[in-house]
Amino acid sequence: MDGLELVRSMRSLTTRRGLRAARSAWRGRRADARSLPARGAERARVPGPVTGVVPSPGGGVVRFARSELRILVASGGAVFWGWDGAGPEPSYALAGAAPEADPRAQLEPDKDGGWRVVSERVTVEVSRHGAVEVRTPGGVVLRRDLPPRWWEPVRGGPARWVQRTEVAADARFFGLGGRAAGPRLPSGEYGLWNTDPGGSFGPGDDPLSITMPVQVVVADAGTHLAFYDNTWEGRVVLREGTEGEGSGHDLPGTSVLRMTGGPLRCWVVVGTPARVLAHWSRLTGPAAVPPSWALGPQHARWGFGSEEEVRRVVAGYRERDLPLAAVHLDIDHYDGHRVFTVDRERFPDLPALAGQLRDAGVRTVSIVDPAVPAEPGNAVYESGRRAGAFVRDARGREVRGEVWPGACAYPDFTDPQVRQWWGQWYEERLAQGFSGVWHDMNEPVSFAPFGDMTLPRSARHALEGRGGDHREAHNVYGLTMARAGYEALRRLRPQERPFLFSRSGWVGMQRYGGTWSGDVASGWPGLRASLALVLGLGLCGVPYSGPDVGGFDATPSPELYLRWFQLGAYMPLFRTHSALDAGRREPWEFGPRVLRHARAALVERERLRPYFVTLAHLARLTGAPYVRPLWWGAPEDRALRECDDAFLLGDALLVAPVLAAGVERRQVRLPRGRWYDTATGRAYDGPGQVEVAAPLSRVPVLARAGSVVPVRGAGGHLELDVWAPADGRKGGGLVVPDRGDGWARAEVERYATRLTRGRVVVKQVRGDGTAAPRRRVRVRGLP
Repeated sequence: MDGLELVRSMRSLTTRRGLRAARSAWRGRRADARSLPARGAERARVPGPVTGVVPSPGGGVVRFARSELRILVASGGAVFWGWDGAGPEPSYALAGAAPEADPRAQLEPDKDGGWRVVSERVTVEVSRHGAVEVRTPGGVVLRRDLPPRWWEPVRGGPARWVQRTEVAADARFFGLGGRAAGPRLPSGEYGLWNTDPGGSFGPGDDPLSITMPVQVVVADAGTHLAFYDNTWEGRVVLREGTEGEGSGHDLPGTSVLRMTGGPLRCWVVVGTPARVLAHWSRLTGPAAVPPSWALGPQHARWGFGSEEEVRRVVAGYRERDLPLAAVHLDIDHYDGHRVFTVDRERFPDLPALAGQLRDAGVRTVSIVDPAVPAEPGNAVYESGRRAGAFVRDARGREVRGEVWPGACAYPDFTDPQVRQWWGQWYEERLAQGFSGVWHDMNEPVSFAPFGDMTLPRSARHALEGRGGDHREAHNVYGLTMARAGYEALRRLRPQERPFLFSRSGWVGMQRYGGTWSGDVASGWPGLRASLALVLGLGLCGVPYSGPDVGGFDATPSPELYLRWFQLGAYMPLFRTHSALDAGRREPWEFGPRVLRHARAALVERERLRPYFVTLAHLARLTGAPYVRPLWWGAPEDRALRECDDAFLLGDALLVAPVLAAGVERRQVRLPRGRWYDTATGRAYDGPGQVEVAAPLSRVPVLARAGSVVPVRGAGGHLELDVWAPADGRKGGGLVVPDRGDGWARAEVERYATRLTRGRVVVKQVRGDGTAAPRRRVRVRGLP
């Protein structure tokens, strides 16, 4: 805690809410002290030497003197290992049962008394003392987990453990969920405990609302993803390696993972970035496809205040001919901040308002917080008490926390029956006319003037019938809440794809929707953090996300707002949002010049809506995120691994946002191939770095030569922008037409392009003999 945070904490104690929060936090700490006694003396343990093996399909069990290791190479090439009897299940991360073993992979003796499993795509070697190496088929080491170490309380209790890993000296780390630093994770320490930062955050703040023990490691030898399937609190220390010069030795990169409890088990997937994310998607579940309207521009504010203000804002968009897909109502539309209620004075007829806006093409979206006011007569609370839905302490009493409405109880979403009970309340939201929901404060949050703003670690949870406490349940609380909401929306409106995004979550949250940045600070560092968060989450399997455009906590300058708006226009979730006292976020509030340029960004976003629809479906089908790092197609390019100020939008577009004040020209690192500036048509050849214009009116966007980009043409019809291939080269692209917001099967159209005698030929590739739909084609990039 720095000095400013200390001052804020002391000031909070002078308020009524602050005093209640302090009492709540004190009760929680007292409960932990009573129910979670000190660990006391501990006994250290390592695996010891190999004593035997038990082969089985895909691998087997390697027994050591003081532990055992289960190895499984699954069909498709994913590798699992678990210590001390840990298996792939139960798991909140996996979408279903663990994949079948690869029957061709066999456990066999290796050199120096070790063992190995050889498969088509990967080799796993286990040393006689318990080190685990993952190698390419050619024998190059991608990852080496040294023998783990456990510390077990002598008097009993969960063992804490540490796993040290070495990677190549040239390797770079990515992932770990939503991190404000990145997308390449610099050497440092990262927390694994979903956390409300208690205010706005920037690049130096960690951890944040979504932490995941998922590492994506990119090196010359190849790309791999490692996932330690453990929901307990932990910390990761990353150190990038260095390559020796002259006769100097290489120093490997290292990752040291320390967990306070839970199983030591790991999944590793190797291959190209596209292959890695495809297998990861199969393991953890395909991403939910948002309804197509949710790929348009959306507007939120904490403090709309009234129905009249909502109408005024929507009318402002219409009067200025600005596209708008949805408005989001924050907690101020509730009656006293009570979830599943409406302030009838300020919103006397919310269903009529929502219906009229929907008729005009604007959906309404409601915030939903998990904390339920513990008030006699509150319908949700009384129902939850009867259902036994709320989290309890070790003595069987309801756990209370302090949130916006006051003293609150918390549903235990790790209980299937509670998820069913909670889901029935979404019918009330739909009856109010809402088309989607956003989950907030679901780390979960309980206000506290000092320390961790969450529930006591000793609080009890069902954990799908296994039973346990908050140390294990905390990180999956947001995930299980998202599951409850998503399944309810599917059940209540089976004909529509649900729209749900959540501030907190864990591995697999993409199955139920997406996320957003949370309360990012309104400054240039916050703008840069916004890009890092979206890229990192995409590599962890969560493709639909975006920032609070303009930042949350203060009023941005006109230039900062516009640059943030321009970045947001190329993010999957494009939403403005701000705090109660942080000023408005409507484009016209920042002057006529900003309004003119913001309109251009909105118009381009709407023109690209078919491309975003295509990317949404491809994310579900292939696991590829909409927003990708520049090294996505060329991980061997070291310069691209270091690039943190640009990104690929799908395969076709490279977006280079402006992330600093006063910039009107900027350097752009290009992957290999030819790239066209979409504004000027000028061609650049990569790999390399070029300088391009970045006037206040736009950010640089470059199109890959040969690419096919679906766009919205005149009359709303789907058309194709085709960028001319380079001489002697071919190209192509995929298009998924929008078939509405229901569950119609996605039909993927494949196109091939080539340049022949100065003429671009576009051909649809179909293998079933059916007639191809006719699309209007516009060729771009020819002189």
